[in-house]
Amino acid sequence: MTHGVLLIVVSLLFVVAYWLGKQRARTTAAEGSKLNSLPEHYGSLVALWTALPGLVLLLLWSLVEGPVVDNLLINKLPAETQQQGGTAIHLALSKVHNLANGAQVAEDPLLMPAVQHLLDLQERTLLLSSGIVLALALAGMAIVWRRIHPDLRARTEVEGIIRGMLFCSSAIAVLTTVGILSSVVFESWQFFGKISPIEFLFGTSWSPQIALRPDQSGSSGSFGAIPLFTGTLLISLIAMLIAVPVGLMSAIYLSEYAHYRVRQFAKPALEILAGIPTVVYGFFAALSVAPFIRESGAGMGLEVSSESALAAGLVMGVMIIPFVSSLSDDVINAVPQSLRDGSYGLGGTRSETVWQVVLPAALPGIVGAIMLAVSRAIGETMIVAMAAGLAANLTANPLDSVTTVTVQIVTLLVGDQEFDSPKTLAAFALGLVLFLVTLSLNFVALKVVQKYREQYD
Repeated sequence: MTHGVLLIVVSLLFVVAYWLGKQRARTTAAEGSKLNSLPEHYGSLVALWTALPGLVLLLLWSLVEGPVVDNLLINKLPAETQQQGGTAIHLALSKVHNLANGAQVAEDPLLMPAVQHLLDLQERTLLLSSGIVLALALAGMAIVWRRIHPDLRARTEVEGIIRGMLFCSSAIAVLTTVGILSSVVFESWQFFGKISPIEFLFGTSWSPQIALRPDQSGSSGSFGAIPLFTGTLLISLIAMLIAVPVGLMSAIYLSEYAHYRVRQFAKPALEILAGIPTVVYGFFAALSVAPFIRESGAGMGLEVSSESALAAGLVMGVMIIPFVSSLSDDVINAVPQSLRDGSYGLGGTRSETVWQVVLPAALPGIVGAIMLAVSRAIGETMIVAMAAGLAANLTANPLDSVTTVTVQIVTLLVGDQEFDSPKTLAAFALGLVLFLVTLSLNFVALKVVQKYREQYD
């Protein structure tokens, strides 16, 4: 029984357990006993104890199955491979898994015993895990079904289980964040052990290449990230100069001035921009906007690169407009109508009401929308890679070709890489800087919201 079939069977048992628990509670009530909880709570209790134990066990086993199986396979590998250890064992295990999964890989007679052993282990573990999960499901259903009686506080137990599930979900989210941050910090620490943080943060030359010969200075590795930070800020600034005014004005018009029919058409049409894949924006920027800017600049006697920060920033700004517009529109609509009515009653015009009453009341939400848009702009990769290029130029000219932090992270990690070289570890250092910048933006947004937040009835 595969895991997919097993999940379907457990889901069916969940439904059956809910019905059986509910029917037993109703039967108990029909006999004249007063139930402590509703019949639905008794059914939910039986259903939860039917599904949860087995699913938790299946989840735990899926987390440890890989390392356990690999440890059992090592003894089946050729003796020469076991003696080499490290990378040789990892490569052999990878090939064994590919052969067992039917991948188009050249067969190695020396690895076939390990492949057959892996197939046997997979069959046995699948059969064993399926049997244990089904046994736990049936046992949980039977035990809790027999516990049903008028004094059982089913509602309290169900709420306790749901509360525990919510806590576990929150803990998983927090631990995932901590794990990601820990891995980035660890790899960055290794990078800064090889490259000076001063050189990385304040250097003006970025060329993370490995030297082929001692006399090659251009390939010796230059890790000054200032050009990357400058390119990121330049493109993000251009994007925000487009997205914030257009998005905010669109939100004000749609929420305060537009007719109902216009709003019904314009708001969904504007939000369609958010659903367009970034690669489509990248094609548009590279094939339409960039040539137009280059030809327009040439007509005015300006030297414009075929891949410019201006082209990437303009298209990115268009992409971010829905983030600012939609969120700001929701925030503005959330301002109580009584504030508008009070302003009108004091003789204020519509424009005065919007600029002096509505926008100050919605300012915390608008700031949050802008900060979200800034984070989106800083983290964009595809548009920059296709329209702005990969050249790490230290320039403030929007007509030149630049690159960003995210594009360089992708470039450094593409292909087969050694994760102990400064070139690859630089990607983690850039990721750490990007995380700190995003954290700082969130902190600033929080302070602005706390300063300007007002309580309205």
